[in-house]
Amino acid sequence: MQRGALVSYVSLTPPYTNLQAFVSTYTVVSDAKDTASPQDLTVGVLQEVQLASIPIFQFAMYSSGEMEVSCGQPFDITGPVHSNGHLYVEPDSSLTFESSVTAVLDVLFQRDPLDTRGPPAGGVVYAETNQPSFPVAALTLPIGTANTPEAIREIIEPPPPGEDAASPIGRLRYYNQCDMVLVASDTGISASSGSFNGFYTTITTNELALFVSTANSFWDAREGKTVQPIDINIGNLTAWSQTNTSLRPVLLGSNLTSVYVLDNRTPLTLPADNLGAVRVFNGLQLPPNGLTVATGRPLYVWGDYNQPNPAYLGTNNTSTTRPASLVADAITILSDAWQDPNQQSANLNGAAPTTVNAAFLTGAVDTTLGQYSGGMENFPRFLESWGLINVFTYNGSMVKMFPSLYATNVWEGINYANHYYDPPARKWAFDANFDDPTKLPPKTPSLLKVIRSQWATLPPGQNVAP
Repeated sequence: MQRGALVSYVSLTPPYTNLQAFVSTYTVVSDAKDTASPQDLTVGVLQEVQLASIPIFQFAMYSSGEMEVSCGQPFDITGPVHSNGHLYVEPDSSLTFESSVTAVLDVLFQRDPLDTRGPPAGGVVYAETNQPSFPVAALTLPIGTANTPEAIREIIEPPPPGEDAASPIGRLRYYNQCDMVLVASDTGISASSGSFNGFYTTITTNELALFVSTANSFWDAREGKTVQPIDINIGNLTAWSQTNTSLRPVLLGSNLTSVYVLDNRTPLTLPADNLGAVRVFNGLQLPPNGLTVATGRPLYVWGDYNQPNPAYLGTNNTSTTRPASLVADAITILSDAWQDPNQQSANLNGAAPTTVNAAFLTGAVDTTLGQYSGGMENFPRFLESWGLINVFTYNGSMVKMFPSLYATNVWEGINYANHYYDPPARKWAFDANFDDPTKLPPKTPSLLKVIRSQWATLPPGQNVAP
């Protein structure tokens, strides 16, 4: 028999003491009879099992596979860190982990074996426990298939024909979950409500023109391509959400909290030297309940994002922000000073201090022989000349989930012959708002962990532990 479940939001035990989870507790009782025994003995056993659903944005940094951290500037990581593979700790400056550090395989003070740059030159401090914890059990998404990074990528893709939206992978697809699905085709932009909202409504072209455009283009020097973005004016989207009479009825009078963008433009429209993408801008003010923007394409964040109080720009104060996440093939930051000339010198523009407050769930290009990936310190991509006086302030959670499929050119930093940007000074912090389940970004995925707790033998017929 099975008894339960009681669901609660609780702190986890070591090695995940800095994490909280929605925990369902089940009690499983089984009676067994030995028919070969002369006494025909009967015995019962009880096992208490907890299913812990851990919101993924509780990590400052999470990787579904290998993780590398190789910082050239002092780097202070303020929240939990987890790798589902090896964690290569390889600082070239000072690196401090302020919270728990866990890895499924091991934590190594060395470069990835494919990285030929020589041994790390810096030092590392584990401020909380003095030592990382490994090996630990993998923390994975319940996608119902092989849990490889390549399989996990499916959560940002549209479903194939015939897939049940209620299947394990169907439930996790952003395409199915989001309040609005924007579709770019060769003939224009269309939009409707998401699968779980029933596709009950269509947004008119005139309404979409208030906050969506495909008229712009710019040069991405890392990819060596001209980007043809689907531009979303977040400020205009927020204002539209509060007053529109099309989507609000489907959402029972609420503001939208999530948008999925599907780029169906054909190669004829986007030649091989162009790159289809999504770009968000004018993003200081998000809808009241927060906003998640997701796409299977690369995503660019232009200018300050999710900080309605100008006094808190450039700080780690997130008391006035909204719950936010950005989910994509790759995420690139364009500063407040970015300009859009469609020419290869665009990356030479001098950057300006910029603040982004949002969780990132995205892909990366892993290290290959002789070519470093850029590591978690370069997980958000850059294209401008920042210089150390221009600061990129980031408050959120960085989740490295899968290999990038579209933005696949390699990282080349300042010491590389073909480097395309100069890095900013980094003022980064884990957003502690995400420890509060009411402040998690909309549609936050959760990792699943099975915890076996109480076990006991029982007299026959009893279903409560003594």
